[in-house]
Amino acid sequence: SGHNFEIIIIDDGSPDGTQEIAKQLEKIYGSDKILLRPRARKLGLGTAYIHGMKHATGNFIVIMDADLSHHPKFIPEFIRKQKEGNFDIVSGTRYKGNGGVYGWDLKRKLISRGANFITQVLLRPGASDLTGSFRLYRKEVLQKLMEKCVSKGYVFQMEMIVRARQLGYTVGEVPISFVDRVYGESKLGGNEIVSFLKGLLTLFATT
Repeated sequence: SGHNFEIIIIDDGSPDGTQEIAKQLEKIYGSDKILLRPRARKLGLGTAYIHGMKHATGNFIVIMDADLSHHPKFIPEFIRKQKEGNFDIVSGTRYKGNGGVYGWDLKRKLISRGANFITQVLLRPGASDLTGSFRLYRKEVLQKLMEKCVSKGYVFQMEMIVRARQLGYTVGEVPISFVDRVYGESKLGGNEIVSFLKGLLTLFATT
């Protein structure tokens, strides 16, 4: 790729065999390129970011799902976009340009679209996709946002963008195709939806 990189894999005991695959990749590519940093149980996205950041040595951090629903082919576009506008954050968007979602049933699409629409109306964050997690951050910006964010789970992604706008950080967007996982199972359930709505209302009341 022409870029120095390391891949840090945080696995919270997910049911899709991430750890086993990561161990194989570590053997193939070496532990300097593939850093497996598992945790015993699901502790939330926010704490996973903090855990991963401790091991990151670069100036920029790209965060993505490991199940290929976020395709690595978009990473060069994120890097180009960051350089083009000197952005603090570059966020992948499914809801702009030629971005899209593939492989979801109607219910899942409605939940995602609905969550995004409600968020846009209540928070007016100035970004088109608040619930996605495929993003590039300056490392120091990510650290500062982590200090400010209080949410856990899926609402965490939304709070990151809202807090970034509050703090005056710049956000660029790259249209991405999100493809639902082929292997394993999604961990999105009723509890996550309820906590998302609670978190949204909290953010609305406090920002």
